[in-house]
Amino acid sequence: MLAGEAVVAIWNGIAEEARADFYAWHDTEHMPERVGIPGFLRGRRYVAADAETAPEFFTLYEVVSFPVLQGQDYANRLNDPTPWTRAVTARFRDTARALARVVASHGPGIGGMMLTLGFSADTAALDPLRRLLAEAAAAPRVTGAHLCLTDAEASGVRTAESAARTDITDPPGAVILLEATDAEALAPLFQDAALLRSGARAPLRRSLYRLEYVRAKTAFT
Repeated sequence: MLAGEAVVAIWNGIAEEARADFYAWHDTEHMPERVGIPGFLRGRRYVAADAETAPEFFTLYEVVSFPVLQGQDYANRLNDPTPWTRAVTARFRDTARALARVVASHGPGIGGMMLTLGFSADTAALDPLRRLLAEAAAAPRVTGAHLCLTDAEASGVRTAESAARTDITDPPGAVILLEATDAEALAPLFQDAALLRSGARAPLRRSLYRLEYVRAKTAFT
């Protein structure tokens, strides 16, 4: 299960010349800073696991509840980015950032592989999608199955960190996150036809990622 009732889901690429700087910044400054915000519980970074997946990186922050994402502590960080943050994010490419509520979450823990499925859906589709999610959660070697709904208005707020950026695109209205021990366990799950029958609307964006880094809230964060 996810650690909280809300998430920040970020897909992004990075300019090749900034790759080493991105890793150093994300590992040692940015993710520790974000997880240190009150109400943020855990952060994870994933990297593309196949040639079809783009953008290259997926970052997931698990948050106690959605009001944390609209609160002053998070806003303070977004409106006072460090010089390193400004320098690295200026080299981001094809970024989508979703502030989302967790609608359903199953599973015993974190998997080494993550399949992200982005699409649009009406609220009438939530029950069929929940049923499909529960079936996926019971599949062999699946460790997590989660459905999240994006708040478009909250996701679209521009801050000092994002105001000058031109790489930002609209996030999907709904996101399914599937975790497993290996890519083969995820391959048969949530094929496009099944999603469309359950009320998802195209375009459907299917991306496979491998876990690189986890930062959890600790007594020392």
